[in-house]
Amino acid sequence: MLRSIHDSLEPKLITLFRRQGYSRADFVADTIAGLAVAIVALPLAMAIAIASNLPPERGLFTAIVAGFLISAHGGSRYQIGGPTAAFIVTVSLVAMKHGYEGLVLATIMSGIILIIMAFFRAGELIKFIPYPVIVGFTSGIALLIAFSQIRDFFGLSIATVPPDFIDKLYLYLAHIGETNFIAVFLALASIGVIVLAKKHIPRIPGPIIVVTLSALAVWAFNLPIETIESRFGSIPSMLPTPVWPEITFDKLRLLLPDAITIATLAAIESLLSAVVADGMTGTRHKSNAELLGQGIANIASGIFGGLPATGAIARTATNIKAGARTPMAGIMHALWLFIFMLLLAPLIIKVPLAALAAILMVVAWNMSEIKHIREIMHAPRTDRIVLIVTFLLTVLVDLNFAIQAGIALASILFIDQMMRATQIRAVAGEEDDPDSIHNKTIPKEVEVYEIQGPLFFGVAEKLIDTLALFEKPSKVFILRMRYVPLIDAAGLHALEVLHERLHEKNTCLILSGVNHQVQKFIEKSHIDEKIGKENIVDHIDKAILRSNEILRSFSDENDNSVHRN
Repeated sequence: MLRSIHDSLEPKLITLFRRQGYSRADFVADTIAGLAVAIVALPLAMAIAIASNLPPERGLFTAIVAGFLISAHGGSRYQIGGPTAAFIVTVSLVAMKHGYEGLVLATIMSGIILIIMAFFRAGELIKFIPYPVIVGFTSGIALLIAFSQIRDFFGLSIATVPPDFIDKLYLYLAHIGETNFIAVFLALASIGVIVLAKKHIPRIPGPIIVVTLSALAVWAFNLPIETIESRFGSIPSMLPTPVWPEITFDKLRLLLPDAITIATLAAIESLLSAVVADGMTGTRHKSNAELLGQGIANIASGIFGGLPATGAIARTATNIKAGARTPMAGIMHALWLFIFMLLLAPLIIKVPLAALAAILMVVAWNMSEIKHIREIMHAPRTDRIVLIVTFLLTVLVDLNFAIQAGIALASILFIDQMMRATQIRAVAGEEDDPDSIHNKTIPKEVEVYEIQGPLFFGVAEKLIDTLALFEKPSKVFILRMRYVPLIDAAGLHALEVLHERLHEKNTCLILSGVNHQVQKFIEKSHIDEKIGKENIVDHIDKAILRSNEILRSFSDENDNSVHRN
């Protein structure tokens, strides 16, 4: 057991080194891939921090510290970690409500939650989140990210942007007359450059071209638009000294819901990214080790003045395309970012905010899941409902509530579908089925019904209501259960109630075709003692034989009664 836990939590880096070693060629390939990813991550890390209403260096600290630790301790061969756009809404909201210290504590708490999830092997459970919930949630976040960039995209003079979607809308409409058309032109040009670069020069990341050219344009033409320097001043060229936040019970209790939201987002995003990487490379990630790495990284990110971190799908894909071979590429990406911050800090602050807003607009479009939304809109009605409800709750209410409500709604609709799929009917089976009722001789005083599907709480009432279909009670009621794969407590209770009500009508209940798993639960609940162990059989032929025995006993009792009279 302990060995199994150790294997599931062992970092992918250690597993690869132990099995195949690490050559000089691997190091060169990982170093080059790490440089390519760092060039993409540099503007994104700053843009995500700024979009979260925090200084740009917070994003750099996160990409360096968390990026290093996610690759060193995670369970994916190619995962690149750092701040992601999915956290923007949550981070800005937590920082606004509790201050940056509150955000740090929530980030550390989320790291602890992720580590606990890893030890309880919760990595496999993420796959049970319904696909429409993930798509609705992701597309809702994409809209919120794009909406959060309106201020810088249009160059609006707004000091603080509220977290609520509707409040943002009213505020933007009130200030739309202040639009800075130079900022709009620069932002649109930046989007155009990113799109064209991806099409014509895919080896050169569009975002790095955008921040370089836009910074040169602002410097050369003295453009009247906001830059990182004009809003935030200078940025440090070194990592800060690690500091633990002040911890009190009241703070822990207050921040727990936010920490759960961050941990949930980190788990979903990182494992989705790992799955995408597996699909691109044919590898397999270790989900619980990935959660452990994410937990360690988030604790360290908080201590080093960073933001929540998770696996970044776009950066991970870039890592793979750049020729990465092991998690060392992610470690090298973090080291390259540290070198950039050390040497280029005076130049980084010249980047205009409109260009960073344009980069995040493109990120939001890529996150929007338009293709998958179209697919789901042609899926069954229940999937469409789950998608739309999750999307609207994400945008208009709260991310954590949206996930919870989406999963709950999907579960309820699934149960409804299972109820409809589970049939309880009198004559079942095709004539070519040797065990079909069509091919059996059923005595006149015997009713035969069959359940097709699991007997669970959603179907229990339907089983009991079956008795209402009888015009007059029969002597024997055979309930065929050959197609019942599982049963729950409500199903067991329904069998007990069915037996009692039939007994009141002097009708004997026989269970036929009961599989081993269902039989085990019937015995554990002692229902077999009430129904009679002889009345629970594994085949319809035995059930018919037993029903003939019961009918004969009824006949003998009636004869004896006549003789006595």
